[in-house]
Amino acid sequence: MLRRLKIWARGLRLEVHAVYLASRNPQVPWYAKALAAAVAAYALSPIDLIPDFIPVLGWLDDLIIVPLGVWLVRRMIPDTVLAECRAQAAEAELLPRSRYAATLIVAIWLAGAASLAWIWSVRRG
Repeated sequence: MLRRLKIWARGLRLEVHAVYLASRNPQVPWYAKALAAAVAAYALSPIDLIPDFIPVLGWLDDLIIVPLGVWLVRRMIPDTVLAECRAQAAEAELLPRSRYAATLIVAIWLAGAASLAWIWSVRRG
């Protein structure tokens, strides 16, 4: 059961990436692009309708909203475009991940947070 769930989650991640790529494709109608961008943004955003720390309900919205949104977008996108976007997403999955880039992004966020904290303390003080 756990193995099937992992396979399903990986497939959903690839579909979300394909939906994101489709939102940037010129052959996709504007309304499908808008919905695709919204679904990809919601799936990748750390902000949820119901926060994940709330037991069961926090994950339930992700298990319902994201697959439903992907399903709706898939119905609006031409099959040839969707197949092309899925192939691009699968290729991207094979690319190596850069720990250096991840470390750099975290460092930038930490520097920004430290800067805001410093500005806040100077204004209060």
